[in-house]
Amino acid sequence: MAEKEALSVGNDQSREALSAQSGLAAPSAGAHGVLEDRLSFTTLDSNSERPVQPFPRSPKLQKKMAKAAQPSQEQLSRRMEELQAERSKTEAHIQSLKKRKADLSRSTEVMKQQVRERFEGMRVILKQDEQVVLDSLELDLRRTRTRLEQVLKEWTQHLDRVSKSIISTQRVLSKSPEAEGESDCSLTHSKKPDASEKEIRLNEERFERLLKTLSSITKSLKAQLQRKTLLLDWSPMVIDRQTCHAQIAVTSEGRGLSFSSSARSVLEHPLKFDKVCCALGVSPVTAGRSYWEVDVRCCSAWAVGVAYSSLERRGRDKGAKLGRNRNSWCVELRNGHLSAWHNDRHVACQGVGQTPLGRVGVWVNYDMGQLMFYDAESMFVLQRFSAAVTPVFDRAHHQFTEPLYPAVRFLRPPENQIWPNHLQLCHINTP
Repeated sequence: MAEKEALSVGNDQSREALSAQSGLAAPSAGAHGVLEDRLSFTTLDSNSERPVQPFPRSPKLQKKMAKAAQPSQEQLSRRMEELQAERSKTEAHIQSLKKRKADLSRSTEVMKQQVRERFEGMRVILKQDEQVVLDSLELDLRRTRTRLEQVLKEWTQHLDRVSKSIISTQRVLSKSPEAEGESDCSLTHSKKPDASEKEIRLNEERFERLLKTLSSITKSLKAQLQRKTLLLDWSPMVIDRQTCHAQIAVTSEGRGLSFSSSARSVLEHPLKFDKVCCALGVSPVTAGRSYWEVDVRCCSAWAVGVAYSSLERRGRDKGAKLGRNRNSWCVELRNGHLSAWHNDRHVACQGVGQTPLGRVGVWVNYDMGQLMFYDAESMFVLQRFSAAVTPVFDRAHHQFTEPLYPAVRFLRPPENQIWPNHLQLCHINTP
């Protein structure tokens, strides 16, 4: 028994010695028993303040990984070629952009020069016409002056005769010897102004007509110059037949609308207005700026405007009438009064002339939320819808949220007037 214990103690001491030589602590006798039953690892103490170091990689593995991370010579050469190609392409694109920038400046200068030439041409025409008018006034002055000088000469001669008669008469009265035989030189009659003398004057009536004509030309020219900017945004508009009320007939080209007292036999369609005599256009405005005109001369009561496609099509409620809801805007002529409508609120259009409107211009700046109605002949602004007037129409913001469609409506006139019968989307002749 003693020999077994001594052998056991000797084995333990041998293991401790081997552990000391390898730098590892010798396990205790209890731990040795656990290792004999099963392999187990001591859990890391989470409360330990010492950082846990990972096992160091072997130098061979580190060298292999470093070698794998370094690209080969072939890969580096290929990468260099790609970078050089990218640099060449980038430099070429930059040069292209610089060239476009320079071309923009040159193109703008060419455009400016062409515009100057056009306006210079107009100034030359105006200058020539001005000279013609001034020459006509000068000619009228010379003619009037010549006639007046002739009359003045006649009266001067009469004055000379009167003066001679006075001298002769004075000599007779003085009974001087020299006065004998001169009594026959007395003035036999008096001269009265001729009625034609009053007509010798400048043609003032013609001059007044000239001023009125020039004023009219000035207003027309100003209107045309304003209109030219809008015509740059002109968009051709036609009527969508599927939206037309049954009593509205559309011409073959899709621009003319006529109202008939009797309803036509048409197929039902969800987009068709069934009660309100209204129609929408085919092409909506979804971005940018657009301008079109509507001829209203052959209609005594009408509404012209724009609307969302969500405008109601059934019934006579406000939701289906232009300007009586948040989905539409319009100007309308009813009982001879022109007003602008939106969201069931309206304002009177001020400053409209005594003559009836011939054409209504509609201009939309969709991105800016602006809508303007014009008298297309005088270019007078009938109504402006924008953020500046939103309080009038009870809108917190004035931005368009849906595509805008051209819209027209036939209104019922007073009983003493005929029913309106025709509206026309104008075909604008642009150069």
